[in-house]
Amino acid sequence: MPRTGTWLFVLCLQLAASPLLCAQNRGEANRLAREIFQQLIEINTTDSVGNVTTAAEAMATRLRGAGFAEKDVIVAGPNDRKKNVVVRYRGTGKRKPILFIGHLDVVEARREDWTTDPFKFIEQDGYFYGRGTEDIKEGDAMLVANFIRLQQEGFVPDRDLILALTADEEGGNFNGIDWLVREHRDWIDAEYCINLDGGEFEKDKGKLLSAAIQASEKVYVDFQFESLNPGGHSSVPSQDNAIYHLSAALSRLQAFSFPLEVSEITRNYFARTAALTSGQLSTDLKAVSQQPPDQGAVQRISKDPYFNSLLHTTCVATMLSGGHAPNALPQTARANVNCLIFPGEEPEDVLKTLQRVASDPKISITMVPQLSPDGKPTKIVSVPPSPLRPELTSAMEKTIATMWPGLPLVATMSTGATDGKYLRIAGIPTYGIACMFYELDDNRAHGKDERVGVQDFYDGVEFNFRLIKTLSWPQ
Repeated sequence: MPRTGTWLFVLCLQLAASPLLCAQNRGEANRLAREIFQQLIEINTTDSVGNVTTAAEAMATRLRGAGFAEKDVIVAGPNDRKKNVVVRYRGTGKRKPILFIGHLDVVEARREDWTTDPFKFIEQDGYFYGRGTEDIKEGDAMLVANFIRLQQEGFVPDRDLILALTADEEGGNFNGIDWLVREHRDWIDAEYCINLDGGEFEKDKGKLLSAAIQASEKVYVDFQFESLNPGGHSSVPSQDNAIYHLSAALSRLQAFSFPLEVSEITRNYFARTAALTSGQLSTDLKAVSQQPPDQGAVQRISKDPYFNSLLHTTCVATMLSGGHAPNALPQTARANVNCLIFPGEEPEDVLKTLQRVASDPKISITMVPQLSPDGKPTKIVSVPPSPLRPELTSAMEKTIATMWPGLPLVATMSTGATDGKYLRIAGIPTYGIACMFYELDDNRAHGKDERVGVQDFYDGVEFNFRLIKTLSWPQ
């Protein structure tokens, strides 16, 4: 970048951070982002009764109203209830596009389980409550608000910026990213992708710990455990009981731990995190980052569910069904076992391990097929990590310095799976950058009374805005 360009860029960041302009610009941006956030939360986008298309159309209407051309705002998908919105912000074309993604669908939420209505946007005690506030409508709202803000400012990036907000990341048969990759790759093809559904910034009891780039993720696979039996009258029970066979197999699974796995990304994560902590935990994290890892340290930190998930493939029973009448011996007993598989490990090998752990010929274990939008089973494959890009890490560090000087940047692996897998498999490197802070001990995604901090959300809006500009500032 020429010296004049560098000076102008730095001046722009300084002006954006000046108290008067910052208060005015951020105040307007926050109001818009909050309005969009509320609108999204109050549109039910669950798989059972929700409508993702309604949310996609609502965002498309906002973007067209902000001046985006009709041809650059597309709402499309293979199912009337599960459409996606894809937006192209035109740049000079000097560099290849960047794709930004988030998903519009959310997991189920029952009113009787929540303190508040999960589909009402509630601000209370410094938090925003509602289904999707953490996963991931806050990210959707940030992206839509910032695309509108950039458009209103007249910003001309040196590359196209593409936004895709999609369906069925949480489940269902019409995954939006999968469909776009297969049917309309030209709409979303990019040099790389930034996924706001990953790379959470961490804080502990209000203390900011680190920002993150998620460059790897686990592979999601469900397995069905099933026990069949002729059954009979409950007045003449026997030891050969489908429910007993299943429960015994699940107990053996509960006591089992998959082998230790450490990748370059997780090794660096443990080393960086060791420097941010103290005491025995810091010592153990550093020991786990060594080659080979210290086994005693591995055992100690594996007692923490999050660290355990970073070190192992995990499989856990999530759903049960069995029996057909209160006074009959069960003819069937089934369980869904959800596995998050460490990158590089094949699902077929996990199946063999589960069969060995169950150790019961009366238990059959099968991989639950994942279906494409046309109803056909798709092959489940390992997801390659994305190599860290100096352009992206440098932009992250510069943007972090404008908001939280000295905050470390850490590369991470997601313990769950995201839509990034479809893009990585398709050859588009993908990086999770959530842009906002989450409390380590207050993860409510998919759970009761889901929430995010109000100020954390507003800071995320501003960080995301500055990052987009940094990545697309004319060279």
